[in-house]
Amino acid sequence: MTVERDAEGGAAPAPDVEINLAINRPHSARMYDYFLGGVTNFAPDREAAAQALSVFPQARHAARANRAFMRRATRGLARSGITQFLDIGTGIPTSPNLHEVAQGVEPGSRVVYADNDPIVLTHAQALLRSAPEGRTAYVQADVREPAAVLEAVRATGVLDFTRPIALSLVALLHFVPDGAHEIVETFKEALAARGSALVISHITPEYSPEETERICQVYAVAGNPVRARTPGEFAEFFAGWDLLDPGVVSTPRWRPEPGDEVFTDAEAACLGAVAVRP
Repeated sequence: MTVERDAEGGAAPAPDVEINLAINRPHSARMYDYFLGGVTNFAPDREAAAQALSVFPQARHAARANRAFMRRATRGLARSGITQFLDIGTGIPTSPNLHEVAQGVEPGSRVVYADNDPIVLTHAQALLRSAPEGRTAYVQADVREPAAVLEAVRATGVLDFTRPIALSLVALLHFVPDGAHEIVETFKEALAARGSALVISHITPEYSPEETERICQVYAVAGNPVRARTPGEFAEFFAGWDLLDPGVVSTPRWRPEPGDEVFTDAEAACLGAVAVRP
């Protein structure tokens, strides 16, 4: 489902659509919101998040390091001339959102968001407050169905697939235990234009293997299976594309900027990288 603009320029769900928030069970997007200090979460989310923190105390650090990585990667790509972004696994809106970062560099940037959590749909208006020169859209879609995601994104008319697009998959693919590499290849093939980019962060056992294994178990019990991947497995996502310096590193080590919060590799617990299509 695509979020449309209403008569006043805001965003509204398509009419006659029943939204099931499933607030009786935890969801990874709402747990992530809790780790970031947000309020768009419910008792089951907070209970699962507390269990995660009991075995993985650095979860809040990891979430903030991920958001900072997204901002730096988006800003860097916008400065390089990319003006189109596809953010899958958007999560609960947390300002600055990706379009705010991109349009802060180039106001004419166009952004499409996609997520499978119905509660993100209910907050999609925050994702559609575009700069007047740019444009944003939101589609309700699941990364595990890449063909359906691409069809929905194309239907918005926001992105031109003949021109470079930056695909952002931040803190998402570890929730796809099987078939993640094939899914990413499908998206890469769709980003046909030379200079398109791929931005990914992903939990890894590289820095704190015991804690990582325990938090994966907590998420699995909560109904959100997680697979941590090694640096080698992570690097496979970028096969055939050119990694930008510094390559595959922990998220806080990817082009840190003055004023960034400082996190250790173990606190971040995630790998990050950006690559461009040659």
